[in-house]
Amino acid sequence: MTTHAETFRALHHAPRPLVLPNAWDHASAAVLAAAGFAAIGTTSLGVAAAAGKPDATGDTAAETLALARRLAGLPCPVSVDIEGGFAQTPEGVAEIAAELAALGVAGVNIEDGRPAGTLADLAERCETIAAVKSRAPRLFVNARTDTYWLGAGGLEATIARLRAFAEAGADGVFVPGVAADDDVRALVDAVDLPLNVLFLPGRHTVDGLAALGVRRISTGSLLLRAALHAVTETARAVAAGGQMPTSLPSYADVQALAAAGADSPLDQS
Repeated sequence: MTTHAETFRALHHAPRPLVLPNAWDHASAAVLAAAGFAAIGTTSLGVAAAAGKPDATGDTAAETLALARRLAGLPCPVSVDIEGGFAQTPEGVAEIAAELAALGVAGVNIEDGRPAGTLADLAERCETIAAVKSRAPRLFVNARTDTYWLGAGGLEATIARLRAFAEAGADGVFVPGVAADDDVRALVDAVDLPLNVLFLPGRHTVDGLAALGVRRISTGSLLLRAALHAVTETARAVAAGGQMPTSLPSYADVQALAAAGADSPLDQS
């Protein structure tokens, strides 16, 4: 039988890019799985926001691991955002990655951005990637650089980091914040690994990114932010007697997701 890890790896080499929606709790992940998405990722901002904590500070390791345990039973591959790795040493990060792999998690994101708006030392990041691959060889390591996201480097600096990540054993590379077609194409051409791009509304389309050679498209915190907007707008509609959204999941639908681990299809009509 094909494992989730094998399926997840194959999805990066399919005819169409993998559109990876990012969830922040069991319900959001289960509803996406029930809707038919081939794989689910997590969003560190969503996990942090749900816990009442700031993002990208390394303070949500417990919440992230607890969520991974809950999502491991979903009927599709799951990739977990572990920020910078939730540990101070490459060996510590590798230990967390091995724990996730043992749960059945198919992949992880590891980033080089730091809370102060700087980039981690490149040699240390490469050592961490190598340590993770040594401890969990089947885990898909998506190595993220925040050069564009933090405005901490341009195209040449980004390519240098991606090539170093590839040499260290990364399975894919992720450049959130890159928008221009020429830059995306140059990144695809520069590294012989699947390129992951963060979907930017108004700047990207799936078809456009596919034509440039992008293999994975993440939604990041977009779905969380859309959900928070829907919460506010629905509450306002109740208070003001406005128009309510239609086709909402029922109480029974949500109960079914929790009870069946997304095995029961949600009515999307």
